Amino acid sequence: MEHHRAPRKRTRATAFGAAALLLAAGCSSGDKDDNGLSSTAGDPAKLATQKLSWKPCAAPTAAEGTGSSPSAPPGGGQWKCATMKVPLDYANPKAGTIDLALIRAEATDQAHRIGSLVFNFGGPGGSGVTTLPAAATDYKGLRARYDLVSFDPRGVGASAPVRCENDSQLDTYFAQDATPDTPAQEASYVETLKSFATACKDNSGTVLPHVGTTNAARDMDLMRQVLGDRKLHYMGISYGTELGGVYAHLFPKNVGRAVFDGVVDPTNDVEQGALGQAKGFQLALDNFAQDCVNRGDRCLLRGSNVKEVEDVIVKLLAQLGKKPIPAGSSGRQLTQTQATNGIAQALYSKEYWQLLEQGVDDAEGGDGALLLVLSDSMNGRAKDGSYSNIQAANAAINCVDFTQRYTVDQAKAKVPEFRRASPVFGDFMAWGLLGCSEWPVAGQWTTPDVSAPGAPPIVVVGNTGDPATPYEGAKNMVDKLGPGVGVELTYKGQGHGAYDSGNKCVQNAVNAYLLEGKAPSAGAVCQ
Repeated sequence: MEHHRAPRKRTRATAFGAAALLLAAGCSSGDKDDNGLSSTAGDPAKLATQKLSWKPCAAPTAAEGTGSSPSAPPGGGQWKCATMKVPLDYANPKAGTIDLALIRAEATDQAHRIGSLVFNFGGPGGSGVTTLPAAATDYKGLRARYDLVSFDPRGVGASAPVRCENDSQLDTYFAQDATPDTPAQEASYVETLKSFATACKDNSGTVLPHVGTTNAARDMDLMRQVLGDRKLHYMGISYGTELGGVYAHLFPKNVGRAVFDGVVDPTNDVEQGALGQAKGFQLALDNFAQDCVNRGDRCLLRGSNVKEVEDVIVKLLAQLGKKPIPAGSSGRQLTQTQATNGIAQALYSKEYWQLLEQGVDDAEGGDGALLLVLSDSMNGRAKDGSYSNIQAANAAINCVDFTQRYTVDQAKAKVPEFRRASPVFGDFMAWGLLGCSEWPVAGQWTTPDVSAPGAPPIVVVGNTGDPATPYEGAKNMVDKLGPGVGVELTYKGQGHGAYDSGNKCVQNAVNAYLLEGKAPSAGAVCQ
């Protein structure tokens, strides 16, 4: 199944029931680091004058995921990569620096170049260095006048990656029963979370307190200066909208032309965000099931209405909760947690609905291979069994951002409400509230502050069928950005995000703003 392209974007809650994964911190702590920079040289003002050395990109690191070096970008030329030094701790420059990995394809029309367009594709935990080349066809028109730039945020990929458990431990971690039914299962689940958090502290303790969104936003402003841009032109997708909102709050006067797509709701705390995602994924599943019903006998799943189709999935998951099934000839098994994860992964884009249909049908027949491939994709597991650090970084960033820490009793009390929101995803989302319960670092906020008085217009694109970032979040982002800043554009579609759906109305509206500075009229709708 390796020919199937995995959905690119993620948002806050990725792996169900357990929000994390693997790999070590690359910060400098002695008198000199490997690049000869003194550990006292973490002063942002001095770092803003550094010169980057752009070179042809190497193959991804283990933490970024497997693969080869990127092929030529659409429009010709070459992807170039560089590392940029940023302070480990902005409050303590003497703590030294870490290296951020950057990638760039220069504008093809240099005579009319606007500047750099910086991308963050979400997660948190996604590697921008690997994602931008994979997604670049979507942005070919923008490349005419922008250098396309992305990066691995701190703690992610090749940028001082958070490291936790090893590959074999992670196989166990992601297969665990993440919806415990007995006191013994609850204790086992908590112990698994504790072991994971301990491994993160042991392997990444130096960088762990510093990987939050606020520091990532500060890094972007340093990046703006190092790239030579007066303003930060930015496209944030999924969690990248939250990062962009925090940037706009911290540096409103430095915002250039910015677009937020697949919008994280800045008014949601951890519980509200998880419940919203349970409802969002359920809505996407309802839409998938309705499509199946509409196709009648051409759909592999039984059912004459939405409930009957979904009952097939509910029954399958209940059976997997009692006994996993083999996953093809891999020697592995598909558990209930992995199946739920795989189903969610396929709901990120309508183009993967056929994989969901086939995967559930296969699993009903006793073969869990396809759903396991989908789950592996979400968790960053390659065919050779190695893991990227997407889920380790996801956990680390979430837990240093948000202050909330839940107990077993608190999570268990939420199960009925979450289950009403989604009979498929509710239990996993409710128990997932424990994701940071054993984390060794305190969080920063209940909800992020994205108010940005004085910033120029920011185009905020909401998708009515978005499973991962429900549509309501776009309006709330607009409201919180403040008067005269957020401009909402609605896309009546399916899948996570809107620009890369292929919808020309959305793409034309976004391009008009990024290329010409013409924001859409407030409340504009594309369908």
